[in-house]
Amino acid sequence: MTEQTKQQVATTTKKGNVPRTAPSRVLSPFEEMERMFESLVPRGWLRPARWEWPEWSELSAPFEGRAPKVNVVERDEDILVKAELPGVDKKDLDVSVTDNTLTIKASTREETEEEEGEYHRQEIVTGSFARSILLPAEVDGDKAKASFKDGLLELTIPKVKKAKRRKIDVA
Repeated sequence: MTEQTKQQVATTTKKGNVPRTAPSRVLSPFEEMERMFESLVPRGWLRPARWEWPEWSELSAPFEGRAPKVNVVERDEDILVKAELPGVDKKDLDVSVTDNTLTIKASTREETEEEEGEYHRQEIVTGSFARSILLPAEVDGDKAKASFKDGLLELTIPKVKKAKRRKIDVA
């Protein structure tokens, strides 16, 4: 190992300089089933070259990526929720909260213009989704504040102040 390589290794392994890995994509049920089946049986045996059966990933396209990725942070007085909603317009967004459950519903508009030519892959889908998230504490939905900008929904929901337990002496 050269001196320059040793210095590069030393600078990348200093305390607090831990490399972050990108989160892996969650497989759809069809992709997971395809992955398990392929580990059991060679792919060539399943699908001869002339057989035009659609891939499992094509069958799962309507469900792929429909649930937003969400961060939930519990703070002293409130709960902060951030949700990625790319391709969603503010007017197509419905957010509600009940006790300690947050529900996000949205739809993406269908484009009516058809592109000329033969599609080889069509991954941009339209449709709707709903996701309910159990929050770590009971919240006051009437005092919640929300903002939506550039496909990022941000909610600040205050926690319900619970009565403290007191001991009562019986006379």
